[in-house]
Amino acid sequence: MTTEKVLLVDDEVDFLETMAERLQTRGMDVTTVDKADEAFEKIQAEDYDAVILDFLMPGMNGIEALKALKKKRPDLQVILLTGHATIEKSVEAMKLGAVDFLEKPADIEALTEKIKEAQTNKMLIVEKKMESRIKDVLKKHGV
Repeated sequence: MTTEKVLLVDDEVDFLETMAERLQTRGMDVTTVDKADEAFEKIQAEDYDAVILDFLMPGMNGIEALKALKKKRPDLQVILLTGHATIEKSVEAMKLGAVDFLEKPADIEALTEKIKEAQTNKMLIVEKKMESRIKDVLKKHGV
């Protein structure tokens, strides 16, 4: 299994550094940004297995950021983190395509498991796309 590549987005720099360190000690490749617009630049330039996104950030909240990220990259596996969870927010986030919604402080084992699940989901999506492309090519060539 390949190393999980994670983008961590949170405006709290102390939290970012601590969480990145904890995930790195579990063998993950972690990139951190403290603004939603930086996350957009990163996902355009690189491919991530999971994006861990803070729900409450200045400028753009987690729901707005989730919508924008999913619009740019529909296959993106986004896990929202919040210190202010409500069932309504959680349901809304899931409807918009978040793979999960965890409360801060996130249990590192639970988060690690969610990241591994996100990587597996992403691999399945990529695999299905490849199969579809192969079928299209074979149809074109009458095979």
